Amino acid sequence: MALRAAGAAVAALLLSGCSLLSGPTALQADDPEEITVTSPEFGQGVPIPLQYTCYGEGESPPLAWSGQPAGTRALALVMDDADAPITPYVYWIVFNISPATPDIQAGRTPPGSLEAVNSKGTAGYSPPCPAHSHQYRFTVYALDAPLRLPHGASLTAAWMAIASHAIARGRLQPTVNP
Repeated sequence: MALRAAGAAVAALLLSGCSLLSGPTALQADDPEEITVTSPEFGQGVPIPLQYTCYGEGESPPLAWSGQPAGTRALALVMDDADAPITPYVYWIVFNISPATPDIQAGRTPPGSLEAVNSKGTAGYSPPCPAHSHQYRFTVYALDAPLRLPHGASLTAAWMAIASHAIARGRLQPTVNP
């Protein structure tokens, strides 16, 4: 258990340095924020329906994107809690999404994509379960190469690989109001 806690502390220090999830400085200054991320179920600042949280069925929500730049060889999706007291708290990482794929359907992942371990310690979607209103971020990254990681890759390995291959991104930031 102590080894796991030490690993988590090291990962937090590494990740705070790369700022992958922390906002506008997450990419290099010349990496554009040009991908448009939307959902047919919610919008920017609009609450996620409870069926996509622990208060409902807990399935992953549908998302769509467009505008990835030329040179995109893969996409990655990261869902994290913008208001988490211990950051980053990641609910979902999907990577190696084909650049020809325009969306993720509710409760599914695109064919050929892989999922990394989330902050809960499981590979896949972990539905948010806040006690009060929270903001969440669905960030889609355009990557210059597919990630050489297996399904169930560690959170740290996935973040570091996404950060090193990101060429553009887009973000949708809804809330959950239980």
